[in-house]
Amino acid sequence: MKVRKALRHALYAPPFVSRWITNRFHKLYYYRRAQTWRNTRWLGTDVLKCPFDLWVYQELLHELRPDWIVETGTAFGGSASYLATLCDVIGHGRVLTIDPVVREGRPEHPRVRYLLGLSTDGSVLEEVKRTLADARTVLVLLDSDHSRDNVLAELRAYHRFVTPGSYCVVEDGNVGGHPVAREFGAGPTEAIRAFLAENEDFEIDRAREKFYLTFNPGGYLRRRGDPPPVGG
Repeated sequence: MKVRKALRHALYAPPFVSRWITNRFHKLYYYRRAQTWRNTRWLGTDVLKCPFDLWVYQELLHELRPDWIVETGTAFGGSASYLATLCDVIGHGRVLTIDPVVREGRPEHPRVRYLLGLSTDGSVLEEVKRTLADARTVLVLLDSDHSRDNVLAELRAYHRFVTPGSYCVVEDGNVGGHPVAREFGAGPTEAIRAFLAENEDFEIDRAREKFYLTFNPGGYLRRRGDPPPVGG
């Protein structure tokens, strides 16, 4: 009875209580990383992400049918492999993933292209521009160095590639005390605030945080405008 009563109270709790519950679980999930997000794999390859966010990515790909998904920060290649597999399922799209470090054993997939270099280097940005030249719909995921200055530099560089109605997703805005890893300091969340203060073409889509737990709070940035018709 006590458990049932607690669940009923949680269901009808005011917003501040829901936030408190969410933050408590977020911290439990984040700091138990060896059990949770550092123990998450896609087809055997590590994916350092929250599965709720991965599910939202699946919904975005279904809705947008992007020609290209640009990912900064490849790590082990698990998320690139995951995204490419989704592209296989919907029968459309490719992944361009960028990282300055070569890691042996990254999964190979015909829809994945690995690009070596720093995401903000001029030569890398020129290659991204050439690759996306004929793309009608582009989705961007920023997941490299999470310091405020680097994320802001990425936002300024990559927002131009995002097509109307699509998204630039800034990952790991939960660090820096939002609500975890306060010791990290200024990071993605602070970069997002600075970017939105200077750019009116993007808005935060809180509907993408519907599962309560997200590693990307405030990070689902939708470019204003209507996307091209799917299959059009």
